[in-house]
Amino acid sequence: MAKSSSLNVRVVEGRALPAKDVSGSSDPYCLVKVDDEVVARTATVWRSLGPFWGEEYTVHLPLDFQQLAFYVLDEDTVGHDDIIGKISLSREAITADPRGIDSWINLSRVDPDAEVQGEICLSVQMLEDGRGRCLRCHVLQARDLAPRDISGTSDPFARVFWGSQSLETSTIKKTRFPHWDEVLELREMPGAPSPLRVELWDWDMVGKNDFLGMVEFSPKTLQQKPPNGWFRLLPFPRAEEDSGRNLGALRVKVRLIEDRVLPSQCYQPLVELLMESVLGPAEEDTASPLALLEELTLGDCRQDLATKLVKLFLGRGLAGPFLDYLTRREVARTMDPNTLFRSNSLASKSMEQFMKLVGMPYLHEVLKPMISRVFEEKKYMELDPCKMDLGRTRRISFKGAPSEEQMRETSLGLLTGYLGPIVDAIVGSVGRCPPAMRLAFKQLHRRVKERFPKPEHQDVKYLAISGFLFLRFFAPAILTPKLFDLRDQHADPQTSRSLLLLAKAVQSIGNLGQQLGQGKELWMAPLHPFLLQSVSRVRDFLDRLVDVDGDEEAGVPARALFPPSAIVREGYLLKRKEEPAGLATRFAFKKRYVWLSGETLSFSKSPEWQTRHSIPVSHIRAVERVDEGAFQLPHVMQVVTQDGAGALHTTYLQCKNVNELNQWLSALRKASAPNPDKLATCHPGAFRSARWTCCLQAERSAAGCSRTHSAVTLGDWSDPLDPDAEAQTVYRQLLLGRDQLRLKLLEDSNMDTALEADTGACPEVLARQRAAAARLLEVLADLDRAHEEFQQQEREKVALGPLGP
Repeated sequence: MAKSSSLNVRVVEGRALPAKDVSGSSDPYCLVKVDDEVVARTATVWRSLGPFWGEEYTVHLPLDFQQLAFYVLDEDTVGHDDIIGKISLSREAITADPRGIDSWINLSRVDPDAEVQGEICLSVQMLEDGRGRCLRCHVLQARDLAPRDISGTSDPFARVFWGSQSLETSTIKKTRFPHWDEVLELREMPGAPSPLRVELWDWDMVGKNDFLGMVEFSPKTLQQKPPNGWFRLLPFPRAEEDSGRNLGALRVKVRLIEDRVLPSQCYQPLVELLMESVLGPAEEDTASPLALLEELTLGDCRQDLATKLVKLFLGRGLAGPFLDYLTRREVARTMDPNTLFRSNSLASKSMEQFMKLVGMPYLHEVLKPMISRVFEEKKYMELDPCKMDLGRTRRISFKGAPSEEQMRETSLGLLTGYLGPIVDAIVGSVGRCPPAMRLAFKQLHRRVKERFPKPEHQDVKYLAISGFLFLRFFAPAILTPKLFDLRDQHADPQTSRSLLLLAKAVQSIGNLGQQLGQGKELWMAPLHPFLLQSVSRVRDFLDRLVDVDGDEEAGVPARALFPPSAIVREGYLLKRKEEPAGLATRFAFKKRYVWLSGETLSFSKSPEWQTRHSIPVSHIRAVERVDEGAFQLPHVMQVVTQDGAGALHTTYLQCKNVNELNQWLSALRKASAPNPDKLATCHPGAFRSARWTCCLQAERSAAGCSRTHSAVTLGDWSDPLDPDAEAQTVYRQLLLGRDQLRLKLLEDSNMDTALEADTGACPEVLARQRAAAARLLEVLADLDRAHEEFQQQEREKVALGPLGP
C-alpha cells in the first residue's frame, strides 16, 4: 500500500499592499514555499497595490511536510527585490477543515529570527556518577541551514543550554551543512529539572550573530526517551504579530489531500462497475453506477472528479466510450439546444479536462507562435471609445494626437493582422489535432445531430464542438497564456487588453457569429466583417475535424497519456559537465537545447543540430537544486546518473528563472519516478578545489549531506497515469454520498408509483437504480475493510518497533 499527499494551492489576489516604489505603487509577485523549498512563483503584476494572479498549483509532496508559506515581494529592476510580507500555514491549520482554506489572510512582517530552516542531528545521554547527574550532548551535524552571509552560506556554531549552564561547539566556516561531532557535558545544578535547549547561530566578525534555529526538549523527554536522531529547527517562540493593517492581505485557497492507495486488486470491483456503465446499453444510462456517482457529486467537486475519471478511462483505453456515455446523458436531458453543455455538468467538465490532458501539445503548436508575437511586439490596440488613449501617440512621437476614427482604423488593422494568422493556424490544424480528440468530437457531433435533426438546428452540431474547442480551450489560452504554460509571465496591462480583444474575437468565431451585434459591446462592430468571413472557414474546419476513421481500442491499458518517445519538455538551458578542466566557472556553462522524453534527456547546440548527446532517463538517480554559492549562479539544478559500472556522474543545468527551474525539476523527477536505486541523499553543492562546497568534505565519494526531494513535483497535463490513485479518489467521493446511496436503496417499492409521478422515472428504472446503489454499497464496504486491514497492519508494525539499527 502506498501513501500519497498533494497540496492544491491557488494564489488568488492581494489587496491594500504597501507602495514600495517611488511611483507610489508596487510590482508584486508571490513565492510559494513548502518547508524550505520554493515550489512556485507567480508572475509579477506590474504597477498594482491590489494584484490579481489567479494562479493554481498542485504540488505532490512527501508525507512529512510541516509548513506552507507565501511570501509577497516587490520586483525591482535594479537591486534586490523588496519583501512586503508573508503568510505561514502549518500542516495542522490546513487540515483543520477537510474543505481546506479559502479566505483573506493578513500579511505579517518577515522577521529574520523566524526565518529558520534545516535540521540538527543530536544524541543525548543522561548519566550518573559520584558527583551527581550529568547530561552528555553529542552534537553531530546539521543540514540545510539558512544562508545568512552574502556568500550564500553561514558560519554556524551550536550553543547548548541546560539549567544555568551553557557550552558552545566550534564554528565551522562557510557551510550550511556543518559537521561538528563534538560532545558537550553539563552537570546538573540544584533546583527543579531543566529543559535542554540547543541553539544554532551564524558567527559574524562584525555586528551581532544571526540566529539559525533551535530545538528544545522537556525534562520528561530527557528522562524517559533522550533525543537521538534528526530534529527540525524551530524559531524562537513569540507572540504572533498581526501587521495586516500595514502590509495588506492575500487571498489564498489551500487544500491538502492525503490518502492511502491500496493494491490494484482492491479497486478492481469498483473499476469494473464504472466500465460496465459506459459499455452497457444506452437505455440503462440513467440507472448505471456512474449515473449515481454523478448525482452524488456536488458542483465544487466535479472538476477534480472529472479529471480522475478521464485519466481512469484513458488508462483503460475507454476515454471515447466514457465521453460518449456522458454526452448521451447530457443530450437526452437537454430540451433547448441553446443550453446544451452550458452548465458545469460532469459531461462539460470531463470534456474540458480531456482536452487539457491530451491536447496541450496541440494547443501550444497552434497558438504559441502568435501569442509570442503579441507579447514581443507590444502594439497598442483599442476599439472601445471609452478606453481609447488618444494622447498616447503624442507622448511617444511628439506628433499630433490621432482622431478616434484614426485610432479605430489602426487598431482594426492590427487586430485583423493578428487574428488572420490565428484563424489560419486553427483551421489548418486538422492533421495535428490528437486522434483521440477528433474521435471524441466525432461522437459528440453524431449524438447532437441525432438529438436535434431539424433544419433550424443545423448549427447545433457545430456549436457543440466549437463551444468546447474555441470557448473552453483556445479563447481561455489566448486570454491567460501563462495559465496554459504558453508564457512564463502574465501580460502587462496593455498586452493584456490586446489579448482580451483577440479572445473575444475567437469566442465570437466559435459562436459562429450568432451573437454579433447583440449585447453591450457594439464597439466590436468594425471587426464583424472579418469574423463573419471566418465563420464559414470554421464550419469547414469542424467538418474536416470529425471526418476521421477508426475508433479507440476498448480495454487496451495505457501507461501514460503520451508514448515514451514523446517530448514532454524542451528549451534552451546552460549546461556544465562535472569536471570542466581549465575553464573558469562561469565559462564552463554552455548554451544547449535540451529535450526530455520518457526515454532520454538529450542535448545539442540548437534545435536544428543533428548531433545530440543523450542520457537515458532510466540512469537518473536524483534531480536536485544546487546552492547558488556552488557556482555563484542562481537557478542551477543537478542531474545525477549512474553508469553500467555503478559510478555516479553529475550534469549541471542552469535555468532562466525559478519557475523554469521548478518545471524542469518536476518534469525530470516524474520521468525518472519508476527508476530503482534512487539516492536518498546528495550534495547541493559542487566538488571544487578538492572539496564539496556545501559540507566541506574532501572525499568526492562522501555521502550526500542533504536529503533528496524526488517526491516533490508539480501536477500538470504531463503527469503519468495512476489508475489506483484515481480509483481511490472515486472511492472517497462515493464515501461522501454513502448516506444518499443508502436512502436510494431503502426506497420502498410501493413508492414507485408516486416517484414515477414526481420524477417521470418508470418503476424499472428505479429498480435498476436501487440495484446499482446496492452494488456500489457492497464495493464500498469491501474497500472499507481493506483500508482497515492495512491500517491494522501499520499499527502492528509501529507497536513492534524497528527490527534493525
